[in-house]
Amino acid sequence: MHQALRVPEVLLEIFAYVNTIPSTTWQTAEIFGHSIPSTQRTSTLAALARTCKFFHEPAMDLLWTEIHGLEPLLGCVARLHPLIYRMGTRNSSWVEDVEPLSAHEARQFLRHSSRIRTLNIKETHLQLISVIPANVYVFPRLRSLSLSVAYLNLFLPLTLHPRLLNLDKDRRIFVTRCSALEHLYIHIDNCYDIASRLSLLSDRIRRCTRLVTLSCPMLNWETWKHLSCLPTLLELEIDQGYDVTPSLSKGDVVNLSFLNITSLSFRVVDGAEIITVIQHSQFPLLKKFKFTAHYLYSEEAEQLFHALSCCKACQTLEEIIICSPDEGDLVPPDSEPVTPVPHFLCFTQLRTLQLWFDNPCIYLDNDILLQAMSSWPHIRTLAINYLDDHHASSEVSLRGLFTALTLCPQLHTLRILINLATIDVDPDAEPIQHTSLRTLELLDISQSQIADAEALARVISAWLPCVDKVESIGSTWDEVNKHLKSSTAATALYVAGAS
Repeated sequence: MHQALRVPEVLLEIFAYVNTIPSTTWQTAEIFGHSIPSTQRTSTLAALARTCKFFHEPAMDLLWTEIHGLEPLLGCVARLHPLIYRMGTRNSSWVEDVEPLSAHEARQFLRHSSRIRTLNIKETHLQLISVIPANVYVFPRLRSLSLSVAYLNLFLPLTLHPRLLNLDKDRRIFVTRCSALEHLYIHIDNCYDIASRLSLLSDRIRRCTRLVTLSCPMLNWETWKHLSCLPTLLELEIDQGYDVTPSLSKGDVVNLSFLNITSLSFRVVDGAEIITVIQHSQFPLLKKFKFTAHYLYSEEAEQLFHALSCCKACQTLEEIIICSPDEGDLVPPDSEPVTPVPHFLCFTQLRTLQLWFDNPCIYLDNDILLQAMSSWPHIRTLAINYLDDHHASSEVSLRGLFTALTLCPQLHTLRILINLATIDVDPDAEPIQHTSLRTLELLDISQSQIADAEALARVISAWLPCVDKVESIGSTWDEVNKHLKSSTAATALYVAGAS
């Protein structure tokens, strides 16, 4: 063996690289949004672990870094291995009528648990592992944990809260060092009422003092305050699911400052509570903001836009994604259009803006679009779409579009509504070409037939030479796209002939 392989740092670097080599033959599945390595991928590390004693420990550490469920650990028990991996695949019914582990088998179960750093839990098979002593640190090196609210009491330490003790008196506890956790993903379930769930979340999350990433259901003000004091927290996701039960007490409103958070994501039914949190918070290093609500009334939407513009992220925010599909048609169809773009002009570093609204619609005209492009010199993706074009409201003309494009040379993708009732660009005028735009989607709200598709295709081809197709809903642009395709083919032949 080469002497370089005897240097631990070199060996670890090589093994880490082997563990990340992409391959078209490797297949992955997903649990809770996390990629699971295929059998072929893990077999490479397993082969390295069997090569020699010097390779064994570092290879095994990488092999067991991440597991999904407790079955891999249970598979280390000689009696259970053929049941779990029968016919070469995991058999979900293997656990039926299986006797609990003996003391000796518990040691087999725990053999590699100290290597695990990432654990994703869907099932626990508690009846099999009752022999393991309570309050033992089964996963002492755990850094990332993904589980539902139902398993919080199982994997994170108990409090002395009497109500919670009553809930867990018959459960075995896998104690994890909360203070060491860096990534925590908690998924909502129906095991607890809202009061018990908030108590669980508040207690467990407040014990985690080194969190870098947190994804969980809606929190109370006490927990929000705790999170604002975590200097390590960089990414926060709130996923309310379909729960509409209020979580915030109106009398406990506090002002918060999240000094280091760079990414915020919210998925809620009703946006009122999250808007309240944003109104009372500052995020001076925020780079990414994503907000999805089943519905937003016009007044709430404007409050959200204003609150985001006042959260001290004007010099840092690069990505904004807001979606409101109005599920259940709760917003009145005659609601006033909303105007988010003027609120966002302060975000001078904006690279991506995606706004998807069904109802209320978003108002946009030539002046607003021109202001936006002059305020966002780094913008690469601008998508202001509507899930229902019958509610659309746009006064952007073709001339207004081309004028605005001259101010954003890095724009790659553009999706907006446009009014083509009149074509206000002369096909023979000298164009100012935009050579970065590749994806163009225009929804014509005038719903009028394009009178001269060939002339319009010539205009688009002259001003936007890298666009060979205008995407849209329906067949409005079909004729234009035929001429664009012909023009692109002719240009390619000309270039090939010249070379």
